[in-house]
Amino acid sequence: MGEDNQCVIVVREFDPSKDLTSVEEVEKRCEVGPSGKLSLFTDLLGDPICRVRHSPAFLMLVAELSSTKEIVGMIRGCIKTVTCGKKLSRNTKSDPTKPVPIYTKLAYILGLRVSPSHRRMGIGLKLVLRMEEWFTQNGAEYAYLATENDNQASVNLFTDKCGYSKFRTPSILVNPVFAHRLPVSNRVTLIKLPPSDAESLYRRRFSTTEFFPRDIDSVLNNRLNLGTFLAVPPGCCYTQESWSGTDEFLSDPPESWAVLSVWNCKDAFMLEVRGASRMRKTLAKTTRIVDKLLPFLRLPSIPEVFRPFGLHFLYGLGGEGPRAAKFVKALCAHAHNLAKEGGCSVVATEVANCEPLKIGVPHWKRLSCDEDLWCIKRLGEDYSDGSVGDWTNSPPGLSIFVDPREF
Repeated sequence: MGEDNQCVIVVREFDPSKDLTSVEEVEKRCEVGPSGKLSLFTDLLGDPICRVRHSPAFLMLVAELSSTKEIVGMIRGCIKTVTCGKKLSRNTKSDPTKPVPIYTKLAYILGLRVSPSHRRMGIGLKLVLRMEEWFTQNGAEYAYLATENDNQASVNLFTDKCGYSKFRTPSILVNPVFAHRLPVSNRVTLIKLPPSDAESLYRRRFSTTEFFPRDIDSVLNNRLNLGTFLAVPPGCCYTQESWSGTDEFLSDPPESWAVLSVWNCKDAFMLEVRGASRMRKTLAKTTRIVDKLLPFLRLPSIPEVFRPFGLHFLYGLGGEGPRAAKFVKALCAHAHNLAKEGGCSVVATEVANCEPLKIGVPHWKRLSCDEDLWCIKRLGEDYSDGSVGDWTNSPPGLSIFVDPREF
């Protein structure tokens, strides 16, 4: 049966006018997580391409049986230009000692699903290879994906059969949203930046960070972006009322400062944890009831994650100075309160494993992932900047810029 079905697998572009119901059915049958344990399900809110549609170029493919037209798998991909390294500027008008970014066209694979009843038939491999064809046709120089370190089937598919290599192991940090608000330190002043100032700050301070998107302006002006927030010491010359722009700030920055942006995933998709015991659900509900009735105690409570819930994603974390990590903590508290107002159950971020500001990000270890696995593949030999060499062999930096459009 397996050999017969393999011969009639057709891979084609997703057609929302006729494929929507079938794709949603496959999504529902595909759990994310170890079988028999807690699993994470995604409700795409009727939009199967919601997690790639905000990228500059994107595609969704489906695999169907030609005999029955049954959809048995799907894959999404997108392409953008990001920083893959840095070099010293040769422009005589700029500072020759200041590094400038080296950009590359990068493709990203996500949402690979194969119906449980049609696995081990080579469908996943067919979908990946067809998606890579599209990447190459559109000039992508590298492709990468994220998968769980312990998802051996996924790791084997990409590293053994598709030629990907293990590349980076960032940390996913998840914090629950409590029924009570978190206090924001009075030793910090928070400023919400206009998108234009946020773009200028990111380009001038973080454009050489690995994976920084060259179209950061599109990210910051997207409807899902809830704002960029800057933390500075109180009593300095920078406040919301007196803010006069990034140029003045960077010409005379305070000793310590930090910045982050907030992305509203709730309006794109919802998540749900399944497989929890009745006792675990009861315990979680009890903590929420106590927290709601006695918010002044500020007791940590387990959010409602056993039914569809929303999240906010924190990205663009950065800062300078000895108190930058403490300022990040204040920014995270503010982001928590925004998520509470927005009806979200968790806030999440993803940072490099060795990110210095990681210590300032509150998170629950049980909800987080110490090592998310990113795998990468070099797609061609011609590159937009010959000096980059082979990015797949480059050592990791202290930081990465995680694009919220791909979370």
